[in-house]
Amino acid sequence: MSFKKQDIQQALETITAPGEGKSLVENNNLKNIVIFGNEVIVEITISNPTLQAKKKVESEITKAIKSNVSKNIDVKVNVTVEKPVAKENPNQIRGKEIPNIKNIIAIASGKGGVGKSTITANTAISLAKMGFNVGVLDADVYGPSQHIMFDVEKARPLSVKVDGRSKMKPIENYGVKLLSLGFFTDPNQAVIWRGPMASKALNQLIFDGDWGELDFLLIDLPPGTGDVHLSIVQALPINGAVVVSTPQNIALADAKKGVAMFQQENINVPVLGIVENMAYFTPEELPDNKYYIFGKDGAKNLAEDIKTQFLGEIPLVQSIRESGDVGHPVALQEGTLLEEAFDKITKEMVAQLLKRNENLPPTEVVRITTMSGCSSVKNKV
Repeated sequence: MSFKKQDIQQALETITAPGEGKSLVENNNLKNIVIFGNEVIVEITISNPTLQAKKKVESEITKAIKSNVSKNIDVKVNVTVEKPVAKENPNQIRGKEIPNIKNIIAIASGKGGVGKSTITANTAISLAKMGFNVGVLDADVYGPSQHIMFDVEKARPLSVKVDGRSKMKPIENYGVKLLSLGFFTDPNQAVIWRGPMASKALNQLIFDGDWGELDFLLIDLPPGTGDVHLSIVQALPINGAVVVSTPQNIALADAKKGVAMFQQENINVPVLGIVENMAYFTPEELPDNKYYIFGKDGAKNLAEDIKTQFLGEIPLVQSIRESGDVGHPVALQEGTLLEEAFDKITKEMVAQLLKRNENLPPTEVVRITTMSGCSSVKNKV
């Protein structure tokens, strides 16, 4: 009688770990297999401490080996109960990981009209120009706009089969993959949905999208701190959040609430920093002049007050609005001051993400392995 370790392991793939829903092999319960002639010793760990669970798994292992390998094998099973590691905060909301997506960043604002979607679109393009695989999820249920900014307003995601399941293939433009409710709603009609319906629609976009391999998934959140935000942090393990604000006090008050939402104990999403949009106005005919229409350094001072990073500022420039309206964001430009401004903010965001990732538990984070184009943070990888 001749058999190998692989034969034993293959036989154990048919056995489900008690209370786990996966096979002993798939769930890493199988720790070792030792063969001495016709004797096989199988060492496993289980999380169920009951005697019934131990006896059941011993019996199933013995039966599987004798049935699938040889009935003459003398099987011995050593079962160790391994207690699950207690979470630091059992009430903390933590979403399911999406396979092949390394980092998920939420772009938020406490107040509408501060240019959050513009920051999202241009940051995504900047990341793509650096060589990353990037996706954008437009989670602004009641006012989606990313499909317009990426010039794919009339496109419709196709249905594709992935592992026997029907999924949506994101629309791609400028090297960025995009899914938005704007693809599925009538632009001439208002979306009148209650919270649960909006959350269900978002979950479909998240988990039924064929995103493929992504280094970054940016989520363009709606303004405020409501149902959609809670649904997102429940559905996904967000690596970090970026808060967008304009400099005036009324916007900063709402931005502060947005930061506080992510910092709540049961959410605990790291805030990577604050972006100040519409920081100042420079007329085209007077390029050296700066007019602080909405106030000066408001978001920068807020970042210092709440001890988070100031990621940078974007001026109030007509071409930013015009470029977004025609679906050609200014980050696509080469060598302009606006392209450099978004590039700087994006690199600072990635640098802060790397710092946050170094301080998070290994099971909660996937580290960035390529930093093409990010010279300012290469030494931190």
